[in-house]
Amino acid sequence: MTGTAARTASSQLHASPAGRRGLRGRAVVTGLGIVAPNGLGVGAYWDAVLNGRNGIGPLRRFTGDGRLGRLAGEVSDFVPEDHLPKRLLAQTDPMTQYALAAAEWALREAGCSPSSPLEAGVITASASGGFAFGQRELQNLWSKGPAHVSAYMSFAWFYAVNTGQIAIRHDLRGPVGVVVAEQAGGLDALAHARRKVRGGAELIVSGAVDSSLCPYGMAAQVKSGRLSGSDNPTAGYLPFDRRAAGHVPGEGGAILTVEDAERAAERGGKVYGSIAGYGASFDPPPGSGRPSALARAVETALADAGLDGSDIAVVFADGAAVPELDAAEAEALASVFGPRRVPVTAPKTLTGRLYSGAGPLDVATALLALRDEVVPATAHVDPDPDLPLDVVTGRPRSLADARAALVVARGYGGFNSALVVRGAE
Repeated sequence: MTGTAARTASSQLHASPAGRRGLRGRAVVTGLGIVAPNGLGVGAYWDAVLNGRNGIGPLRRFTGDGRLGRLAGEVSDFVPEDHLPKRLLAQTDPMTQYALAAAEWALREAGCSPSSPLEAGVITASASGGFAFGQRELQNLWSKGPAHVSAYMSFAWFYAVNTGQIAIRHDLRGPVGVVVAEQAGGLDALAHARRKVRGGAELIVSGAVDSSLCPYGMAAQVKSGRLSGSDNPTAGYLPFDRRAAGHVPGEGGAILTVEDAERAAERGGKVYGSIAGYGASFDPPPGSGRPSALARAVETALADAGLDGSDIAVVFADGAAVPELDAAEAEALASVFGPRRVPVTAPKTLTGRLYSGAGPLDVATALLALRDEVVPATAHVDPDPDLPLDVVTGRPRSLADARAALVVARGYGGFNSALVVRGAE
């Protein structure tokens, strides 16, 4: 649903005037802003991924009896006062504070100044909105009365709030929107950003950041029946492993700046790579006896990119860590690429599942992997030999031909999304 509501340098895109004409309408990523449980910013996060530093640990945001989860991927080193003006702190949930910081970092790295505020916009995704803010104000309402409820409650809880706050802070008045499709939504948002750029927008700030690590938010997540009950940070989230028994929730994500390739080339802007293809599908209802439609989303993304399976150097998997869902994803990938024909990785085993923030963070990771010609490992996992996947574990693996990567995301309720990214040319 849409609404109005390790190296740090990247390649540059250089082209002759004739070559630049061929870039028109292509959407490239020129800036990354990352907030993750194992690192703030591109450099810290990428170093943590390559070196297997775990961001999952005991849930500390609130105390409980364990029924609302024991582990989480918490962002522990983010100090809001260091990144945001005081006036914004009172009106924002942690989710929005992370998103505002990530957007600031991405825009700063991109160094892009649109010709007009109307030529730039914001499209993000959200799975829940500002649940921690909402819980606090509802507690105030019922324990103290309406006079003690913040006026900012009118928007701070809303799933479109990140789009609005980023747009206001940076005076971006062009296309705006929000996508809600649980974990798949972050890829959908980037696809919408690409569409707007191809339609003439100069710049779209896009991606997603989520945070629902509060009793209200965790109660909603527990209802899915997919949370891990483990208290072991290195064994709580094990996709494609015979020990898989649910996922660990996390918070964070990535915000990206998406620009027209021709314009980025003309100004000599830094380019991480391009959003080359996108596909989405919806699974049939449970009990229908029909298989997942994930393969169709992947095939659509490849066709949209003008590629086939042999062009994909690595797949960043969804990795539900629910045995039947892992098996369905493995079957879908094998049907497209062939059994064990492409390296598969799930760096989210170091962060937990970040819901709408997971896809954009995987896209950022994929672009870094293509840049540095390396596949990050899937930490802690001992792959099930019965699954037809080549899961990269142990240490990062070199990429011999880093042309393109596929990112897959699946949302609770049947959402499937797939995005193909290419490295910088």
